[in-house]
Amino acid sequence: MIYLTRLEHFNAAHKLYNSNWSKEKNEEVFGACANENWHGHNFELYVTVKGEIDKDTGFLMDAKHLSELITEHVTEKLDHKNLNLDVDFLKGKMCSTENLATEIWKQLSPHLPAAVKLHGIKLYETPRIFVEYFGD
Repeated sequence: MIYLTRLEHFNAAHKLYNSNWSKEKNEEVFGACANENWHGHNFELYVTVKGEIDKDTGFLMDAKHLSELITEHVTEKLDHKNLNLDVDFLKGKMCSTENLATEIWKQLSPHLPAAVKLHGIKLYETPRIFVEYFGD
């Protein structure tokens, strides 16, 4: 088994706000992230796939093709967007980095070549905060 990781980048805005709570409760739990005027991040997205090396190419998969899949199914939908308002696959969900990583998995996984499996999503919200998701 070999693992291949591709790093991509996108910028997006969001706010953490539970509409079932008061403004005060949201500010208590989410702090500045509940700002009514939103806030943004420069996200770093690491996508790791796994499988066997193809004997004809020497690749697990073409890294450029992996980048194209990530761009088409993930970053084009997220880059320079408001995650709370503009992203269909986040509608009705809290726009946390944890939820974002799991939803990115769902967007990308069905589009990988049959011999390649998604191993992990690592999503950096800041240089010091990241989440990792390895599927259900």
